[in-house]
Amino acid sequence: MALPWLEVLDDTVRVCAAHRRPDLVERLSTRRSRLLDPKLRVVVIGESGQGKSQLINALLNAPVCAVGDDRTTAVPAVIEHAETPTATVVTGGPRAIEGPAHAAVAVDSVTAEANREARSASGAPVVRTEIGLPRALLAGGLALVDTPAPAALDTVQDMAADAVLMATDATSDLSAAELRLLEQVARLCPTIIVALTKIDLVPGWRAVVERTRARLEEDGLLATVMPVSATLRLAAARTGDKALNEESGFADLIRFLRQDLLGQADLLARRSVAALTALTVESLQGPLLEEFAATQQAGGGEAVARWHNEGRRLERLQRDAARWQTLLSDEVSDLLSDVEFDLRDRTRRILVEVDEYFDAADPARTWSEFEEWLRENLTTVAETNSEWLLDRFEWIARKLARQLAPHRPDAVPDSLPREVPADAVGDLRMPRVERFGVGQKLFVGMRGSYSGLLMFGLATTIAGLPLINPISLGAGAAFGAKSVLEERGNRLKRRQAAAKTAAHRYVDDFFLTYGKHSKDTARQIHRALRDRLSGVADELRAEITESAKSIKHVIDTDTAQRTARAHEIRRSIDELALLRQRAQSLGGFRPRPAPRGLTA
Repeated sequence: MALPWLEVLDDTVRVCAAHRRPDLVERLSTRRSRLLDPKLRVVVIGESGQGKSQLINALLNAPVCAVGDDRTTAVPAVIEHAETPTATVVTGGPRAIEGPAHAAVAVDSVTAEANREARSASGAPVVRTEIGLPRALLAGGLALVDTPAPAALDTVQDMAADAVLMATDATSDLSAAELRLLEQVARLCPTIIVALTKIDLVPGWRAVVERTRARLEEDGLLATVMPVSATLRLAAARTGDKALNEESGFADLIRFLRQDLLGQADLLARRSVAALTALTVESLQGPLLEEFAATQQAGGGEAVARWHNEGRRLERLQRDAARWQTLLSDEVSDLLSDVEFDLRDRTRRILVEVDEYFDAADPARTWSEFEEWLRENLTTVAETNSEWLLDRFEWIARKLARQLAPHRPDAVPDSLPREVPADAVGDLRMPRVERFGVGQKLFVGMRGSYSGLLMFGLATTIAGLPLINPISLGAGAAFGAKSVLEERGNRLKRRQAAAKTAAHRYVDDFFLTYGKHSKDTARQIHRALRDRLSGVADELRAEITESAKSIKHVIDTDTAQRTARAHEIRRSIDELALLRQRAQSLGGFRPRPAPRGLTA
C-alpha cells in the first residue's frame, strides 16, 4: 500500500501535468526521488559571520569547512558518511559539454580550494564539494550541506532539504533579514532548527533564547531553538570532557538530529510533502484566480460596445427613414408648385409677345412664320421646364441619400427619364380668315358712296342743284373709299383677334398637356426615388440586423465559453483546495520543547 504522503505527492504531480506546468512536474518528480531516498539532507544556512561553517565542523568534530573572516563559503559542501575520508570538487555545471568533472582534494582543504576556485575567473565553474567522513552521526543516513549565504534558498530547493539548520549567533537577536529568510525557507521546508551559536560569548544567552523563541512564535514560525557553542564543543572533543560537551549544547543537538529527525523520516516526509503541495497549489491557484476574476468581469467589452452601436444605428435608421419620407413628400410638393409656376410664367410671357405681335401683324400674311416661332418657343419651354424638373429631383435625391446612406453611392438612381412627350406642343391650326375680295370691296364701296351721294345730293338741292350733281358724286366717291378702308381695318382687327384667340387656346392646350406630363413625370420619379430609398433603407436595416446578430452570436459564444471556463476553473480550484486539505491532513510537526537544563 502506497504511503499517504506519496499518494498526495503523486496527485500533485498529476495536477501540475494537467495544468501544463512541466517545470513543477520536474521539480516534484525530483523531490519524490529524494524523499524515497533514505538519506536525510539537512541544509545548514546562515548569514556570513554567524558561525555556520564552524557549527558543521563542531558537529562532525573535523575541520571540513573552511572558517575565518577571509574564507566565506562560496560553493555548497555536501558532507556524507564514508568508510574513509574523501573529498571531491565537482566542476562543470549544467552547461558543461561532457557533464560534471570530479577532482579529488584533501579533506581538510577541499572547501578552501573550492572557494578559491569559485572566486577566480579562470577554469571551469565550481558546482559543489562532496566530502565523505566516517562519523557515527552520518552513518544513519544524515547528510549535512553547507551553503553560501546568498544562495541559501536556491540550495534548500535544489538539494531537496528534509530539514534546515540555521546558524545565528547569540550576541544579538534575530535580524529582519534572518526572519525574512526563515519565512521563505519555511515555505520550502517546514522542519527548521535555529542554532544559537557563540553562547560562550554571551553570559545572558538564556534570555536571548527565550526572546528568539517568542519572536519565532509571534511570526508564526515553527522552529526548534538549540543554543550551542562550537568553541566549547571542539575544546571538549580535544580533552574528552563530557561535562563541557553537554555545556556546549551539541549533545542535545546531536540527539535531536538522530532521534527527532532520523527517527521520524516518515513524519518529515509528510511535512515536506504538505509544504511542497501547499506551495505548488499556491503557484497553480494564482493564475487560476486571476483568470477566474477575468471571467467574472463583463467580457467582450469591444464586442458589446459594437453591438450597442449597431442597435443605435438601427434606431437612427428608423428615425431617418420616417424623416426622409416626409422630407421627400414636402420637397416634391414644393417642386410641383415651382414647376407649375415656372411653366405658367414662361407661357404667360409668350402670350404677351403673341399679343404684341398680332397688334401689328396680319395673320393672313404671317401665320406660317408665327406658327413656327410659337412651336419653337413652346418646345424650348417644355425642354427647359423638364430639365429644371429633373435637376431639382436629382438635387433632392442626392440630399436625401447623403442623409440616409452617405456611404452608399448607389442610393440614387444613375439616371432619370428626361424625354419630352412628342405631343406636348401639338398642331396649331390657322384661324378662319374671311377674304376681302373685289366684289366685297365693290359692294362696301357702293354702299358707302350711295350714302354720301344721297346725303350731299339732298343738301345741294336746297341750293337749287339737282340730286346728282358733281358735289354729290364726289362725296359719294369719298364715302365709298372711306367705307372700303374702314371695312379693311375692321376685318384686320377681327383676323388679329381670331389669331390671338387661337394662339391663346393653343398655349392653354400646351399648358394643360405638358402640365399633365410634368406632374405625371414628377409622380413617377417620386415613386422611383421613394422605392429606391426604401430599398436602400431595407438593405441597410438587413445589414445592420445581420451585423448585430453576428456580434450578438460572438458575445453569446464568448459568454458561454467564459461561463464554461469559469466552471472549469472553479472545479480546478476546488480540486486544488481538496488537495491542499489532504496535504494539511498529513499532520504537522510541532517543535519539541527545549532540552532539559537549557531553559532560562
